[in-house]
Amino acid sequence: MTMLVPKARVHHSPPRFQASPWHDCHPGKLDLEQRLPPDHLARVIDQAVARLDLTGLRAAYHGTGSDAHPPERLLAVVLFEMRRGQHRPAAWHRDAAECEPVRWLLRGATVARSCWYAFRDRVGPLLQTLHQQVLRQALDAGLTAATRAAVDGTLVAANASRHKLLNAEALQRRAQQLAAALADDAAAAALTQAPSVTPRPAAAAADTAAVPPPPAWLATTAAGRRQQQRRLQRGQERLAELHGRNNHKWPSKRKAAAAVVVSLGDPEAVVARDKEKVYRPLYNMQIVDDLDSPLILGYDVLAQQNDAGVLAALLARFCDQAGHALQELLSDGSYAGGADLAAAQAAAVTVYAPVPGDGVKTPKKIPKKDFAWRAAEQTYVCPQGHRLVLEESWQEKRSDGAVQVWRYRCPAGHCRGCPLQPRCTTTPDKGRAVTRQEHDDLIDALRARMAAPAAQALYKLRKQTVELVNADLKQHRQLRRFSGRGLARVRAEVGLLVLAHNLLTLVNEEHKAKAQQDRAAAASSQSKGT
Repeated sequence: MTMLVPKARVHHSPPRFQASPWHDCHPGKLDLEQRLPPDHLARVIDQAVARLDLTGLRAAYHGTGSDAHPPERLLAVVLFEMRRGQHRPAAWHRDAAECEPVRWLLRGATVARSCWYAFRDRVGPLLQTLHQQVLRQALDAGLTAATRAAVDGTLVAANASRHKLLNAEALQRRAQQLAAALADDAAAAALTQAPSVTPRPAAAAADTAAVPPPPAWLATTAAGRRQQQRRLQRGQERLAELHGRNNHKWPSKRKAAAAVVVSLGDPEAVVARDKEKVYRPLYNMQIVDDLDSPLILGYDVLAQQNDAGVLAALLARFCDQAGHALQELLSDGSYAGGADLAAAQAAAVTVYAPVPGDGVKTPKKIPKKDFAWRAAEQTYVCPQGHRLVLEESWQEKRSDGAVQVWRYRCPAGHCRGCPLQPRCTTTPDKGRAVTRQEHDDLIDALRARMAAPAAQALYKLRKQTVELVNADLKQHRQLRRFSGRGLARVRAEVGLLVLAHNLLTLVNEEHKAKAQQDRAAAASSQSKGT
């Protein structure tokens, strides 16, 4: 009888960290410190990182191998570099040797290039927790109530070429060529391990000379070809997912199979047109900005080209971080779809946004909003006072599910003799038809809410907050193209930018409050003296 021996548990020893080469009184540290202005960004970042509890980050290290660099030193450098628009770990490694503020932040440590890449991947999953710490500190300090916010999304280019997009046929062709190359690699490895090799006949050598050259995309080494195979498999899985979504759409909105493409450089990115009308791999960055302070309350990065259907996840994430829900949210019309408004209503959030379609100045025909909905009678009334009749209902497919739709039609007898007929319908013999979806009551309520002057005045705050944040991230922080590849790394990149922004905001707001208190105390003492 065979005894089953349980596997031994792996016990990791506590992580070990190096001591900083420069102590507080070290000549090298003091020499660099004298050249840094009192309000230098490196000094502010160094003070801000000291506010964070990095227990989780320290626990992410294992007590194996050589002693690790102190994570607070690495985090301070990364936040400093991200704030300056340096997103690549290779740039962090270069600046660690050439940039005096970075050398001062490292306290004389010499960090290998690979350590910067490893640190980026290690800190990524913990950024939501660190962001939560900063937000809780701001709430405790009374800097904001975090109940009013504005949300906006912007497209950022992925770290992948827009000239190498492949559809299913091209992927299959590459898979066959790569499989043949890997088979040749296996045969060559077997020949090198054989005890004796028989010389090839001259005919075989001639056949080999006639073999066409390998394609330009094929890696030149066996290890590189194995890596290409793993990336190609991820690309095939992603393409199968995209084909599934495409097949779920209505035939009128469905792409041709050959038009569904993926980038092997970053298969998780969505391929679409950005604001410059460039067709390329993209990610959608979502920012939730506070209306009452310069803080960023939440963020996310999605692999989709539009903002529809993202509100539920953003509101849930914010509630987890802040410990309470938002009360008011300003957005553009892309967040004002029925499903998003239903998610906001379930979270007790009041949305202020323009109703999609209402901004058309000269519509081709009388718009649906001019038809009055009679809830008690469950029907529409046209501008001439005629009641529409329910004709049919159906389930309409959407990318995130399906919605119920009802069609109401005005009797043809009313439409034929109607004075508004040329502006209302081109088929008076059938009668004008109007559709209603299951969340249209929420859209009607939004339209009525946005008509109030107070709502219009509140909505003006959106362009003063979240749109400025997105512009700052793209222009001043150089976020035009992501450095990492895959959702995990691009989310870490945005998370580091948000963490640096919020830490600096927290420190600056506290300095402003302290300066204001000092001025008030000085004025009070002066008035008492007089």
